[in-house]
Amino acid sequence: MNDIQSIIEKFAESGWDLIAAPAQEWLDGKKNKEELISAVKKADEECGSCGCEFDELYKFVLANSDLI
Repeated sequence: MNDIQSIIEKFAESGWDLIAAPAQEWLDGKKNKEELISAVKKADEECGSCGCEFDELYKFVLANSDLI
């Protein structure tokens, strides 16, 4: 899953308010790119090496933030 839209949808469905709320707002058309990127950075710092399925997704989104 390398499509930014699909990854952001997965973040929105995660249930973790840190990334779910900003991701859902972005999907709803509010498209606050800076808020979303900030949330993903914080999520990566807090949980980016725990071994969960999101670890690689945080890094992918941050590396490709120009696509948001």
